[in-house]
Amino acid sequence: MDVTSEIKYIGVDDLDIDLFESQYVVPDGMAYNSYLIIDEKIAIMDTVDARKGKEWWANLEGALAGRTPDYLVVQHLEPDHAALIHEVLDKYPLIKVIATAKAVQMMPQFFENVDFEGRTIAVKEGDTLSLGKHVLQFFVAPMVHWPEVMVSYEQNEKVLFSADAFGKFGALCNNGAWDCEARRYYINICGKYGAQVQTLLKKAATLDIKTICPLHGPVLTENLGHYIGLYDIWSRYEPETPGVLVAYASIHGGTAAAAMKIAEMLRGEGAPKVVVADLSRCDMAEAVEDAFRYSHMVVCAASYDGDVFPPMYDFLHHLKLKGYRKRKVAVVENGSWAPTAGRVMHAMLDEMKDIEVVEPVVTIRSRMKESDIPLIGDMVCALMA
Repeated sequence: MDVTSEIKYIGVDDLDIDLFESQYVVPDGMAYNSYLIIDEKIAIMDTVDARKGKEWWANLEGALAGRTPDYLVVQHLEPDHAALIHEVLDKYPLIKVIATAKAVQMMPQFFENVDFEGRTIAVKEGDTLSLGKHVLQFFVAPMVHWPEVMVSYEQNEKVLFSADAFGKFGALCNNGAWDCEARRYYINICGKYGAQVQTLLKKAATLDIKTICPLHGPVLTENLGHYIGLYDIWSRYEPETPGVLVAYASIHGGTAAAAMKIAEMLRGEGAPKVVVADLSRCDMAEAVEDAFRYSHMVVCAASYDGDVFPPMYDFLHHLKLKGYRKRKVAVVENGSWAPTAGRVMHAMLDEMKDIEVVEPVVTIRSRMKESDIPLIGDMVCALMA
């Protein structure tokens, strides 16, 4: 696939992977993107995961057509992009590795027996590299989402090689709508680092960008304002969609029944969108994505061992890790003799920034009863007020 006549796509699809980063389900596989710029000098833009090394080498050698690359640009050192650095150095002894000083420092951690002496060039903010008519300009992007990350802007054809930014789950051969899987990817991979993403977006705003080449997902060539706009919303932790996520963790069905009733009452109250997530069974990454997507949330959980039922604990822990904030949340607990879930959930939410918890916590005893409905109704009204 050609990005342009002189920028070639040499990445690979991985349809065998079940869990990306050993935690995110990827039913449509994963794309590991890599690119080749062919000019007077030739630059490889990142490698791929070792899982697909054979295929990548075939793509690279086919695109090179007998020529020898001069540079390997390493924008991100995570192994799904940089696993083949040592093989490239073995194959092409004169090649220079271009990366940030932090990346150069970290490389021996991944490649113990590789001698990097004299084989790397550490670049700083704004540095350029001329390949001929193509000129790469480098911009550091620390903590998007590792400390050594940079992005590269090709000035002639106005292409931004964006590292993990603007990536998405899914192999290119299974490419579907961008927003959903890009959102799940962003929130769960980069979500904690909104401030750093905002810094990168400000840098990108100074550039005339015609094409975005991420390290995962499709090359973006049209309607770039849509993708950049979503990244701006996500990285400012603003709700993307007015609506309510009702997330529940139920043991014997009582809490689940209450959650379904709450969803029904929210719809009756005019909530524009209501999504229900069974935290014991759903994809946790998708539940986290929805929590960030929607403007409001209700958490309903059973008490368990003097604490909260673990699927809810895991969910709230994930939200805290990813920097969940700027939301209004209602809390419903269930307990048969000594309810504790509400206290635990409230305390976990209190540790997050700019979370407004609707008071009071609603307590259900084993099963929701008619006498609970007015209290739930008051909670629903307070949440939507």
